[in-house]
Amino acid sequence: MRGEILWLDMEMTGLEPDVDRPLEVAAVATDWNFKTVAEFCAGIAQPAEVISPLLDANPFYKKFPKNKRSLLELCALARPLAEVERQLLDFAAAHFDTGQPLLLAGNSVHQDRRFIRQYFPRLERLLHYRMLDVSAWKVVFESKYGLKFAKKETHRAVDDIQESIAELKFYLKQVKTGKPVASPES
Repeated sequence: MRGEILWLDMEMTGLEPDVDRPLEVAAVATDWNFKTVAEFCAGIAQPAEVISPLLDANPFYKKFPKNKRSLLELCALARPLAEVERQLLDFAAAHFDTGQPLLLAGNSVHQDRRFIRQYFPRLERLLHYRMLDVSAWKVVFESKYGLKFAKKETHRAVDDIQESIAELKFYLKQVKTGKPVASPES
């Protein structure tokens, strides 16, 4: 079975691709029933002397020091960025039809896309211009209907993807479907 949706999450030192560095990346291939076809996860080698000051400057890692420690340990043992991108490309080739643009999905996935553009340019070329952003669903369901999905907030790449998939399933359960309606003409 081939994947139809490429769920991706990255852990970074911060939110600015020109300054901050990627630390961990995970990808999950699913079908449209959100059944997992395959998973990939890798740390990204980064020099501690470069990423430690960036992590120290990020208020998130002051709040979650355990995440900081585990990511520093991961990066010390991880593979170089170019090798991780090659592994991501191999993952895509093995689990998707790469003759078609891949649909990227996740929570606030536009932020991950900025880092993909900066650090994984060959992967970027495989991606569709459209993205499935679960945070857009979150905004609608919380603001309009007062429905909130309870997150565990582990802030590790694979866990965040699994949580994003569960969150989208939660919102989709709220949607009532009937017969397809024709699109209104412009």
